[in-house]
Amino acid sequence: MSIRTIRLFIASLTILPVVLAPSPRLQDGASDWPTYNHDLAGTRFSPLTQINTQNVSRLTPAWTYRPADNGGRASAESTPIVVGGVMYLTAGNRVVALEPETGKEIWRYDLKAGQASQRGVAYWPGDDTRSPRIVFTSGTRLLALDAATGKASDGFGDNGEIDMTVGYGGVPTIYKNVAMVGAAVGEYVPLGPPGDSRGFDARTGTKLWDFHSVPRPNETGHSTWEGDSWKDRSGVNVWGFQMTVDESRGIVYMTFGAPTSTYYGGDRKGDNLFANSVVAIDAETGKYIWHFQTIHHDIWDYDLPTSPGLIDIVKDGQKIPALAQTGKLGLMFILDRVTGKPVFGVEERPVPQTDVPGEQTSKTQPFPVKPPPLAKNTFKPEDIVTENETTPEHAKACRELMERSGGFYNEGPYTPWLYRAEGAPPRSSIIFPGSTGGTNWGGTASDPTSGYVYTFIQNIAFIGWMQKMPAGYADPLTRERSTVPFDRGSESGPGPYQQFAVRVNGPDGRPVQGGTWPCQKPPWGQLVAVNANTGEIAWRATVGVTDELPEGKRNTGRTGLAGPIVTAGGLVFLGATNDSRFRAFDARTGKELWATKLDYAANAVPISYQGRNGKQYVAVMSAGAAAAGATPNSQSLRVFSLP
Repeated sequence: MSIRTIRLFIASLTILPVVLAPSPRLQDGASDWPTYNHDLAGTRFSPLTQINTQNVSRLTPAWTYRPADNGGRASAESTPIVVGGVMYLTAGNRVVALEPETGKEIWRYDLKAGQASQRGVAYWPGDDTRSPRIVFTSGTRLLALDAATGKASDGFGDNGEIDMTVGYGGVPTIYKNVAMVGAAVGEYVPLGPPGDSRGFDARTGTKLWDFHSVPRPNETGHSTWEGDSWKDRSGVNVWGFQMTVDESRGIVYMTFGAPTSTYYGGDRKGDNLFANSVVAIDAETGKYIWHFQTIHHDIWDYDLPTSPGLIDIVKDGQKIPALAQTGKLGLMFILDRVTGKPVFGVEERPVPQTDVPGEQTSKTQPFPVKPPPLAKNTFKPEDIVTENETTPEHAKACRELMERSGGFYNEGPYTPWLYRAEGAPPRSSIIFPGSTGGTNWGGTASDPTSGYVYTFIQNIAFIGWMQKMPAGYADPLTRERSTVPFDRGSESGPGPYQQFAVRVNGPDGRPVQGGTWPCQKPPWGQLVAVNANTGEIAWRATVGVTDELPEGKRNTGRTGLAGPIVTAGGLVFLGATNDSRFRAFDARTGKELWATKLDYAANAVPISYQGRNGKQYVAVMSAGAAAAGATPNSQSLRVFSLP
């Protein structure tokens, strides 16, 4: 046998397993991650089992995609989707299609102006006359690209885009031929563009329906706005990442944020529907079905930033189609998703009242009987951190912050911001949780096989007060002009409330990871599992380490915003924390089974999918909350698999 023949024979042995016997792929797209939340039910549940509790510790890097290598930049909160063996991802001012086994670019689409939504894209499968499309937002535009070529889709609006008038920063939700979006509106000025949700024809771009987030006369909820306070009211918008759909019933579930102005509602007395509510509508017509308000008359910026996860549960031997809804306060409401009725009961409990002139807070707020609170929502003097938990320097700085702010005032959940008159001594409220949560846009992951619902919570407070504002005052963050007589203030000056946290520098004088350390005792970040069948908390796991602390103190948990996914391999994957780690946990017990260090925090929801080569992958964007020493070139999509 010649050398050439031997080489050909060896080559054929390498090729044959791929060409003649490829690994079987799961049916019905189960190998993919076809939407932001894996499915329209918002479960973030992957049926893949190749990576499991027995082998996850062997995960190794498979490939990395760095947008900067191709003249772009990362979108810090972007979650890719994988459909039909192709990965689609937003990356700054472009959308890219990648080979999910290698990260090689298949095509890219560069926007002529503006940025693609930093959170991701949606997929429409096409119809008899139109090919599949990638649908995404950029400012006020809704755009559609040919999924195979990346070219602007013919027949959709004007050269593949329409003007929505009011923008949206989330991921469109596509059910059948309806592309649904929320609205990106301001938080500071009371009057402005409406936060209405809208449905567009995924084939043509034609608007199909509007849902009025602030009910108009003769609409359900209109009476919850005193007088004409509903007119031109802004806020009350779906600003999060994707809506949830019960496909068998054609019901879409929208979660709305707070009304404007965020911290003063004296000009909008009443419960203010549909703010802070889950609202169920008909997905094809936009017609109202039911609502459940989690907070009345919000003055804390306690939005519902994330859509609910749908899960069928068994209670008292009866199967119930349910949903699990979290919010910034760290409560979870488990509702019958057909009727909107609480599964385990909800109580209206008395809450502390405001002393701000002209303001009128709700006398009661809804609390679920089950589950118990997932996040810390009270504060007592003994809760302040001491040198035993962190360092003498940190503990001292926290005490000084409290003293400069005039001590603390906290009466538990829904503690209002105290009014501080001009020239009066400092007096502050400590609000637990602050307006970043608790749970935030990270939302939940649900395992339909166990009935467990998982969410990441951060325990961090805000400290500050309400004060009289001068006419024409401009918010330092938004530059919007104030039109309310009272607004937020803190020890650091007027404007955004200050976190109850202090900046900490390392030995080199540079800020430590995450920039600040909270001022209450750890844990600062946790992963929580709720058994939705019983309403009980199954387990809690502290997530995140503070590397600068001495050995024995580092397991503090860390803050973050993103959320988890869960797989049939018995694993929960989570980035989120600002210690720049990506982790896997045992879904049944909460035990940490694997962790890897990243250059940047994985401030995005991960995904898991199976490649055409039969391998299961786990991917997450590492591009947010930069660690000291990281560079833009290290912002990347990181992908892992078994060796």
